[in-house]
Amino acid sequence: MGISGRHLYRTISSMLEAGADGEQSAGPLDFEQLVSPVLSSISKTTAGDNGHHVAIDKPYSVYTHKEKWLIVFLASCAANFSPFTANIYLPAIPVISRDFHKSVELINLTVTMFMVMQGISPMFWGTLSDRWGRRPMMFACLVTLSLSCVGLALVPTSAYWLLILLRCLQATGSASTIALGAGIIGDITTPDERGGFFGLFNLGVVAGPSLGPVIGGALAQGLGWRSIFWFLCIFSAVCSLGLFLLLPETLRSIVGDGSISAGWIYTHPISIIGRHRNVEGPNELPPRKPFKSPLLMFIYPEVFVLLFINGTIYAVMYGVTASLSVIFEKVYPYLNQTDIGLCFLAIGGGMLAGSVFSGRFMDAYYRKIRDDLIRQTRTDSEKDIDPRAIEKDPSFPIEKARLHILPWVVSVFTACVIGYGWALESKVTIAVPLIIQFIIGVTAMTVSNATQTLLVDMMPNQGSSITACNNIVRCSLGAGMVSIINPILVALGDGWTYVVLGGFCVLVSPLLYVEMRWGPFWRERRRRAQL
Repeated sequence: MGISGRHLYRTISSMLEAGADGEQSAGPLDFEQLVSPVLSSISKTTAGDNGHHVAIDKPYSVYTHKEKWLIVFLASCAANFSPFTANIYLPAIPVISRDFHKSVELINLTVTMFMVMQGISPMFWGTLSDRWGRRPMMFACLVTLSLSCVGLALVPTSAYWLLILLRCLQATGSASTIALGAGIIGDITTPDERGGFFGLFNLGVVAGPSLGPVIGGALAQGLGWRSIFWFLCIFSAVCSLGLFLLLPETLRSIVGDGSISAGWIYTHPISIIGRHRNVEGPNELPPRKPFKSPLLMFIYPEVFVLLFINGTIYAVMYGVTASLSVIFEKVYPYLNQTDIGLCFLAIGGGMLAGSVFSGRFMDAYYRKIRDDLIRQTRTDSEKDIDPRAIEKDPSFPIEKARLHILPWVVSVFTACVIGYGWALESKVTIAVPLIIQFIIGVTAMTVSNATQTLLVDMMPNQGSSITACNNIVRCSLGAGMVSIINPILVALGDGWTYVVLGGFCVLVSPLLYVEMRWGPFWRERRRRAQL
């Protein structure tokens, strides 16, 4: 018989309570101390009564490792549109302001409304994709984006209201691609490889903030601001065509592990991906999830804590990027607009590096914890352990596997944010704040990658919905930061402004330990309530 999740929960609960009364209650219990009492029980899930090896289940997905990389690459290309569409528009704001005969503040309202819809729309598209599939929703999003860009390229300068409306529609199409891509990763990957795939996926996400302003500035200066939207229209149309031809449906309630054929809307015409569909074993579909509002996920404390941590770090980082142009123009007056646009590459490059290396590191540490469990469970040579049985067990310390390094990462992030402010206050050489920006990008992306991966680990069948929740928290806090950063800079100056932002990070840091300490209990309580 398999190990009882309730028995494991009670065992670990009693150990944690005992540890809390002991002398070492200052931090989380040692990993071996936490899991040792249940290791022998875990072995029963993969070994028969005679102790001999039991056949391991068929692979989680029919897609080969290379095919998974290609699927995630396609999803990453689509996810690029969310930040890219937001940032490519920024350099053209002064020109659009003059053409529409509106103040910069009123044109900035189009940015605010874009961010609002950027947070709200994934709640709609993500929920639909968890029910009706990733492929049709991804295609619908990109078509919506492409059509909205045509409208923006042709909008008359006398119709300011239409500019706002079309920017909202543009956000509706572009923003949800991140949530849909995260759902795809949850569909086809196992936990021990998920971090690396999220690293690749986030390359597309973080390319937008660094490349968007550079491309937008060049287009606006050379061809006019309308060329930005024609460029986005062509880019999104080409991407949507590529996804239509190549991207397979991955939602497990529709295609299972990828071996089940579905209707024409779920079929990709060019079958480069998924040619190896003939696998042994029954091909059973899990039941389709009933419609549930993603907002219900906020009631789960293990989810809310992660969302708040990630949202706060994102908002602070947005405070750095949103004020970059204004501060650098003041501190380094010899820079022109093109030079300032290139300065965004520092933090963007850091985010790219953090996305790649944090994903690989997370996968390596996850496998280390899993392999340690396997080695400790093998009490004799006749027994073998299925790694997937350990990963699926409710007692697996997934919170520690994903978050163990984040307290140090957040500490470095906080120190760099504070140092960045005082470097600008002191007007040091421009190389110093750019280097600090790079480190801020690396650490912020590490936090984002770890928390996003853990969220999908906890709810793999609702990857799009949980990512939509993550998106609305990040965008809400980010929009709030954009609205207050300039008044704070005026009131406090550069140095003390970033001390305040660093203080926000200090306040949320203890929540990492709260998640690692209490997350397993909250997760088990939710699992039992859903039985």
